[in-house]
Amino acid sequence: MKAGPLRLAAVVIAVLLLAGGSLGYVLHARHRERPQQVAAEDSFTLDEPGLYFRDSATGRVARLPARGGPRVTGGPSCDRFYAAGERALCLLKLPGLPARTRALVLDRRLREVRGVTVPGIPNRARVSASGNLLSWTAFAVGDSYATSGFSTRTSVLDLRTGYLIKSIEDIPLTIGGARHHAPDVNYWGVTFARDDNRFYATVSTRGRTHLVEGDLRNWSARALRENVECPSLSPDNTRIAFKKKVSGDPRAPWRLYVLDLAGMREHPLAESHSVDDQAAWLDDSTVGYALPGREGRASDIWSVPADGTGKPRLLAPGGSSPVAVR
Repeated sequence: MKAGPLRLAAVVIAVLLLAGGSLGYVLHARHRERPQQVAAEDSFTLDEPGLYFRDSATGRVARLPARGGPRVTGGPSCDRFYAAGERALCLLKLPGLPARTRALVLDRRLREVRGVTVPGIPNRARVSASGNLLSWTAFAVGDSYATSGFSTRTSVLDLRTGYLIKSIEDIPLTIGGARHHAPDVNYWGVTFARDDNRFYATVSTRGRTHLVEGDLRNWSARALRENVECPSLSPDNTRIAFKKKVSGDPRAPWRLYVLDLAGMREHPLAESHSVDDQAAWLDDSTVGYALPGREGRASDIWSVPADGTGKPRLLAPGGSSPVAVR
């Protein structure tokens, strides 16, 4: 039986309504999946020397000018941030499940020049002094180094060639002079030397953590000593600031130390609180880091002398991811 004009029109309208509803759902879903605004204001760049950091209240990068004065806001939205040379690295947690991290490479005007999406939660970010090499770590499983069962994925991006190492876990590793093979190898906290080839990082395997020295050209890594986490190489490339496990208490397991690479001698810093951060060298004699905040703040940025003397100094209430830009 043929459908009458009115019935045919009703069918057409119903199809259009369904199609419109489906299109609206798709557009709404796409809108929900878009990351939050990450762009910096035009006037906020890396050209002004100072302490750059993530402002906890806004989630955006802010600056304390080197010449003094109040913090300046207006940087990009980031969960982790670092900058050196002509580049900055902004890690942003994308909405939705499973957890994903967007690693954004920015120029000195904090404009995006490249983006990479990886699985996991943003955790560590570093840029070499030249700005040529970038590395980031994301938690693939778990969200704390103080708990068991976590897993990380650490990437390295070489801007000279554009080559991305999605995970450095397959780098040939030597521990105690012997090639090490184990399914539980995890790397995190890369820090680069000035030659844009050598790097240091933490590797965890068989229940122990090691400081490793890596060679990108020869694609190899060797363990130097145990119980070194989140290394940070000094500007003069002679010392490493790191967190050392000093307690089995999951609420306060670490203490900040500095290691002299020439003699492999270490000393604790004056900060007595447990620091779960990859410290940043603000200059050759000062280390900056984040601690859980006071008065309801998520975190605060502190500094301490690198030689073990002095006492901690509060630099930026309500901040994290500190980096000194000159």
